[in-house]
Amino acid sequence: MESNMTTPSFLLSVEQSQLVIIDVQERLVPVIRGWEKLTASIRFLMDAAAILSVPTIVTEQYPKGLGPTVERIRNHPATILTLEKLRFSAAETLTLNAWNAEQTTRMARPIPEQIVLVGIESHVCVQQTALELRDKGLNVFIAADCIGSRHTEDHDAALRRMAAAGVTVTTAESIAFEWCREAGSDRFKTLSRLIRDRDSQLANQPGE
Repeated sequence: MESNMTTPSFLLSVEQSQLVIIDVQERLVPVIRGWEKLTASIRFLMDAAAILSVPTIVTEQYPKGLGPTVERIRNHPATILTLEKLRFSAAETLTLNAWNAEQTTRMARPIPEQIVLVGIESHVCVQQTALELRDKGLNVFIAADCIGSRHTEDHDAALRRMAAAGVTVTTAESIAFEWCREAGSDRFKTLSRLIRDRDSQLANQPGE
């Protein structure tokens, strides 16, 4: 895939972005550290994507063995495609099955220049996808509170490695506000309510 990106864009925009949810599946999630907060944060970002019209793609690693995407984020209204894969990196699956002429025509949107990645595991599928997409010239953003691993050491090392490779590490709320860009609109008011609800939910989540 050739990107039409000419200069790095350090701020996210709804026109250039897609959200990609990596392998948040029934048999994987329960072993991830802090999985309840993780899935709540992913759901928040998907809700923000729906409000702000950011297309969302979900991938599933060998769903026959690892099960479908967890119910909390399955069949979300922001989702435009759900793709199965066998490779740990989702880059090839996305390139062949999402970012092709047929799909971009159907969505009436160009191939994205900015990819927001969330999901599991940080040091395996998320990291390999991020590094491969960076190698293709795309701007990749990671929501640090929306990725996770079984072990803290793996998660932390993945964040450092991705950042060193030019991946932007940020958070779900920061991403949502960049997509929104300004206050005063109906979308901002809806997003603000969503953030208040998220704060309340996270306050009631158990610790790790």
